[in-house]
Amino acid sequence: MSQWLEQLSTLQVLGLVAGVLLGGSVLAALLGAVLVRLGMKRPWVLQRASRLAYRVLELVKRPLTIVVLDEVAAVMRTGRYTQNISDALLENHDELKALVAEKVAADPNARLVRKVPGYDTVVSEVTETVLRVVVDMLSDPRMDELVADLLRNNLDQITDAVRKRDHEALGEPAPPDPVPADAPVDRARRE
Repeated sequence: MSQWLEQLSTLQVLGLVAGVLLGGSVLAALLGAVLVRLGMKRPWVLQRASRLAYRVLELVKRPLTIVVLDEVAAVMRTGRYTQNISDALLENHDELKALVAEKVAADPNARLVRKVPGYDTVVSEVTETVLRVVVDMLSDPRMDELVADLLRNNLDQITDAVRKRDHEALGEPAPPDPVPADAPVDRARRE
């Protein structure tokens, strides 16, 4: 029965869901009002309508999710995400340079390096070079192709998992692995 739902367009599925929910809600409200006037304390019609609406949602949920994922995938394929990141780096160039200098100066492992003559110039030039290389890499069409492939593959995998219902057998997600004791710690998060 759900195969015909998967063949509907996005607009048709949304219209079907809205129509069923609206019709069921109106019918339940009218019948509930009549039964309350007749003296019933808890109209069974409301219970039935609620169960029906829940079943309809369960029936339509998966095909609707697939339709939405397909639409999202089509939209995401049109973007130039690495160019957007490159533009943001260029916009915030001075702030990024100051941030890098601040973080390097605050790094406890850089104690000896701070005493080297020309330390500020070295940090500034290295930061400038790294930013320039990153911006150049992000502006390269090959990087756009890499990110587009990454997004496409992930969206295809998500869509396949929804179609095959792979996610329903997983249950609760496992907790994240603990952070190793010797891992660098973000001082801003510690405070």
